[in-house]
Amino acid sequence: MAPEAAPCHSFKGGRVFFGTGGSDGNDTQVRLLWHYFNAIGKPLKKGFVSRKRGYHGSGVTSGSLTGLPHVHALFDAPLSFVRAHATCPHKYRDGKPGESDVDFSARLAVELDDIFTKQNAEETIAAFIAEPLIGAGGVVIPPAGYFEAIQSVCEKHEVLIVADEVITGFGRTGHPWGCQAFGMKPHTITCAKMITSGYVPLSAVIVSDQIAEVLVNSSESRGGIMGHGFTYTGHPLATAVALKTLDIMERDGLMTRGLPSHPVGAAFKARLEALGAHPLVGESRGIGLVGAVELVADKATGAVPKAGAGKLGALCAAEALGRGLIVRSIADSVALCPPLVITEAQLHELFNKLGEALDATHAKAKASGLI
Repeated sequence: MAPEAAPCHSFKGGRVFFGTGGSDGNDTQVRLLWHYFNAIGKPLKKGFVSRKRGYHGSGVTSGSLTGLPHVHALFDAPLSFVRAHATCPHKYRDGKPGESDVDFSARLAVELDDIFTKQNAEETIAAFIAEPLIGAGGVVIPPAGYFEAIQSVCEKHEVLIVADEVITGFGRTGHPWGCQAFGMKPHTITCAKMITSGYVPLSAVIVSDQIAEVLVNSSESRGGIMGHGFTYTGHPLATAVALKTLDIMERDGLMTRGLPSHPVGAAFKARLEALGAHPLVGESRGIGLVGAVELVADKATGAVPKAGAGKLGALCAAEALGRGLIVRSIADSVALCPPLVITEAQLHELFNKLGEALDATHAKAKASGLI
């Protein structure tokens, strides 16, 4: 299974550690990189920087990396090894008036540079962890040039980059890896979910040969024991399902169905963009076969409902479900993540139902005084 999961455009070779889900995968990332920096004589280089609205799991460690308040509240999180959560790259909400994509990305890069400088990152920060696109935080698509700007800062401060590909890995963006869609060049990757199409639990942490060599040599010097693992690490049932899943994906060309050059990807893009004209939609955004519409009380200002965030999203999700369509409301964003095998006809049915749900939501919100 490992040779099938390991190939990645951003580093040659790679070694794989299997787990059971994204949360334990990102816990593994932290432990392996702590081991790595201890082994190369940098025992203080243990800090991580994540992003607001990023989701990296709900374990003690992975939940600390997550940048969502409800994951931290009452759980004594985040732990102190997470030195900061940088600004989410959502230009619609976090951009300044008149700010271009390039200027927005540059400003976020300056912010990260300031964080690293204050932390003396060359000696204390191990890694910057990011999803290629933020998923559970609202399907946030980074602007063009964002990762190039961020990576330059990480390189300057000798900080590794961890890509959380739990949602984006294996075709969700129209590319095998979400990194490829956004020009992200990580040193390590966490993936899960679509590696087995979700049928059985499996995650994989992929590290570059450079990092793996240090870990192997360090373990061999201590009797050949690597002090990390789980009961179901590399479980034969899960890896067998993953192998078959990847075979089917390759056989049927599923990983590229989200590209604009594919009829399904083209239809998804066109229908999603068209929803941007709806009076309730402030922004429509997406890539491949994942997207969202952000619902607002005032299209001109992007204001949230008078009763607070989340009301419109929940109402729209309920209206969609009543029409036989399952969507996810994330505050007032309504997220779409259809299966890669969806047909063009099914895709149009999906958007027709969502359009009806938006119309009903708009009418009820006006009638109730929500907007």
